[in-house]
Amino acid sequence: MLTDMGRRAQSASRQLALASTEKKNQTLLTLADYLIDSRADVLVANGKDVEAGRQNGLSDALIDRLMLNDKRIDALAADLRHLAELPDPVGEHYDETVLPNGLRLHKQRVPLGVLGVIYESRPNVTMDVAGLSIKTGNAAILRGGSETITSNRALVGLVQKALVASGLPAETVQFIDSPDRALVLDLLKLHEYVDIIIPRGGAQLHQFCRENSQIPVITGGLGICHLYVDQSANLDASLPVIHNAKTQRPSVCNALDTILVHRAVAADFLPRVVDALAGDGVTFRADPSTIPFLGNPLPSSVQPAGPDDFDTEWVSLVLGLKVVDGLDEVIAHINAHSTFHSDGILTEDADNAARFMNEVDSAAVFVNASTRFNDGGQFGLGAEVAISTQRLHVRGPMGLRELTTYKWVAQGEYHVRE
Repeated sequence: MLTDMGRRAQSASRQLALASTEKKNQTLLTLADYLIDSRADVLVANGKDVEAGRQNGLSDALIDRLMLNDKRIDALAADLRHLAELPDPVGEHYDETVLPNGLRLHKQRVPLGVLGVIYESRPNVTMDVAGLSIKTGNAAILRGGSETITSNRALVGLVQKALVASGLPAETVQFIDSPDRALVLDLLKLHEYVDIIIPRGGAQLHQFCRENSQIPVITGGLGICHLYVDQSANLDASLPVIHNAKTQRPSVCNALDTILVHRAVAADFLPRVVDALAGDGVTFRADPSTIPFLGNPLPSSVQPAGPDDFDTEWVSLVLGLKVVDGLDEVIAHINAHSTFHSDGILTEDADNAARFMNEVDSAAVFVNASTRFNDGGQFGLGAEVAISTQRLHVRGPMGLRELTTYKWVAQGEYHVRE
């Protein structure tokens, strides 16, 4: 099954790599129209997955990731249209030079080839990957979680319909229409046809892919994210940033997990954080350093942190609290507990901001901004296939350029090497 799928994907990728920008853009616009026109069918399919998920005991966070609604479908269509407006990276020339012997060199962007994308709970990933793959000339084999299978059937059907309508191979985007987990292992061994594996899910999925894949793996999407409230921070302005980072969409990887508060402002700021966020259902895990600043008895929304709480990606309305004495302690804590996804500082001190930016080596570092901005759409990249937290070959949101590689092109006048 997967060998045939891989063979078809490789053939499609070679055809798509030669498609014009105009044809690829038209496919994206057609797909956006199909998605809007077929929203009722998509929502029915998604509703079946959501209901099955509730019956199977999925958490509220996973249900939120799984759910589509009118607003989210409109956003997916808007992302596809935005992708069509962005420059096509394929074929771009850069690093051009002429050698002393007259040989002209440049790098030229080319597609990666065939992407194997393994993800959980998020049908929006199906459309994000499809759109990015089409624009960048890559084929994709998708393996969504069993909880999204009905949604993915509907969405991939629309993608393939748009491809065919534009004269491109339907096999450009395929998905594994089976919940059999053994097929994930089969995909990881399909090295003859698949060029890169991109897992989007929890730590166990990432570890499984790293340990079992015969194909290079780009890991990311696991975020234990921090904001440090410096003693110089504008506390009134900091509170809405923390509120946004924690509550705007708590189930995603760039949602806030821990705030570190300078001791000089802890007495003023920590009770304000608890009061402001508890009203929206946030509960707190308090390091012992915070207890003297939170009152006795503790507010009902606060409980002492457990030994693993600062190493937990909450993906829910839970926030860790810790008091620190300065940047040395902040950087040590982040180095010990962060997944180096999205970490930030709230400060009015330019030197502290500069030090934080230089010494915190996360995929995205923020000064006076919510961690929720670490997103392909928010960074102006269109959609993203994942947020990489590794160093090779990309870091941060993987948009259009990040889904290409390059080849050297040498142009001569019948040059020979001496």
